[in-house]
Amino acid sequence: MTEFARTADLDIGYEVSGPEDGAPLVAVHGWPDDPHCWSGLLPAWHDAGYRVYRPYLRGFGPTRFRSDRKMRSGQIGALGHDLACFLEALDLDQVLLVGHDWGARAGYVVGALFPQRVARLVAMSAGYATNRADAQLSWPLTHAYWYEWFVATERGRRAMHEDRRSFARYLWRSWSPGWEFQEAEFAQAADAWENDDWPHITAHAYLHRWGEAQGDPTYDDIERRLLEPAPVQVPTLVLHGARDGDNLPETSADKSALFTAEYERIVLPDVGHFPPRETPDQVADLIFSHPDGG
Repeated sequence: MTEFARTADLDIGYEVSGPEDGAPLVAVHGWPDDPHCWSGLLPAWHDAGYRVYRPYLRGFGPTRFRSDRKMRSGQIGALGHDLACFLEALDLDQVLLVGHDWGARAGYVVGALFPQRVARLVAMSAGYATNRADAQLSWPLTHAYWYEWFVATERGRRAMHEDRRSFARYLWRSWSPGWEFQEAEFAQAADAWENDDWPHITAHAYLHRWGEAQGDPTYDDIERRLLEPAPVQVPTLVLHGARDGDNLPETSADKSALFTAEYERIVLPDVGHFPPRETPDQVADLIFSHPDGG
């Protein structure tokens, strides 16, 4: 049964499982996905003694804004702040924080700016400090990010509202070209995108990333510190699929100077954008074989 954590801005829906007295593990999904992306890792996490919390990001599934007046922002500062507030609302400490895609970006924010409750971070399929509007992009990466500019057009916005499932299905296939996902698996994730805020948050996330939309002033200080960029202060493991067709592996390369604690990056051969879904056993093994991994 879905439970809820109340913050100043959101009622955050989340799934929880594992031993009630287990060490906390918070696993945060990406876009376009949902908390079921972690299903293949749950047996290993439970066997290792973790109490696993899987929140829905803003705009996904049952998570709801508490005010109609609150800006439907998808900026990274907002996602990171939401995650920090989630940990605080549930009073979780010494957390093993695991994030994929948007969840990884939120995890970096917490590891850099709100590290007090985090023991260790595992980030997948996204590099840190890649959200500058003036960032230099290779042409292959520019090609990979076509969809982020597509949402700046009327046609793209219409696709977000009216054709989100076929749009996202194309992204899943192109981002992980060697992975044959099951239609039931995709449909389960897609149900979480029926949230009325999903298209607005999606569009704003990418418009803000490239300097085409203003952010929510609530997060101005967070965004300013991320632009420095503030270093990640917790031990971090980065996992990146070699065949990731979205955030190409180059986006997480050569980042060690931005981490002040133990840092390791592993590129996964023959894996695309969705390691938790494509190769959950390998991901679990790497998390636990990493120093302090359980």
